[in-house]
Amino acid sequence: MSNLQTDNSYLADKIALRLSMIPSKKTLNVLDAFHGTGTIWKNIQKKYKGNIQITKIDQEQKDDAFMFIGDNIKFLSSLPLDKYDAIDLDAYGIPYEQLKIVFDRKFKGIVFVTFIQSVMGRLQNNFLNDLGYTDEMIIKCPSLFCKDGQVKFLRWLKLNGIDRVIMRRHARKCYLGFQI
Repeated sequence: MSNLQTDNSYLADKIALRLSMIPSKKTLNVLDAFHGTGTIWKNIQKKYKGNIQITKIDQEQKDDAFMFIGDNIKFLSSLPLDKYDAIDLDAYGIPYEQLKIVFDRKFKGIVFVTFIQSVMGRLQNNFLNDLGYTDEMIIKCPSLFCKDGQVKFLRWLKLNGIDRVIMRRHARKCYLGFQI
């Protein structure tokens, strides 16, 4: 079996997590910051009773839908987040910078996050700094501070006021949803 990065591993879990958390509304507004081909939300729309309006962002055009193409950090910094019911950060890796913007801009709503730390996965220094580790500590022994990334991520969420997280895990892949 290959260890290649794949789009939408455990798709059923990602869909079930979102369906369990999104409110029943006539129109649900979603900001999908790592849209890709939109597989997750296309599948959710089939099961959702209302209409889902999706603002789509990705680095490149991957389907024929209208979308914002480019750096989602710039879009998250400038779009009016208060118009969205949910923000989806289904990234490869750890969407630390994106979440930081969501927290700093005081978004109120549901956030979905994919957290993936590879075997020797390095956690971002800024993320570790937020947890109290200094650059000097990290430089001396980076592998020591990159262990238990999921545990550290949950601690970081707690520091940002998130007390309740719904989570589905598969080895190093962790799918989370929480209300801000």
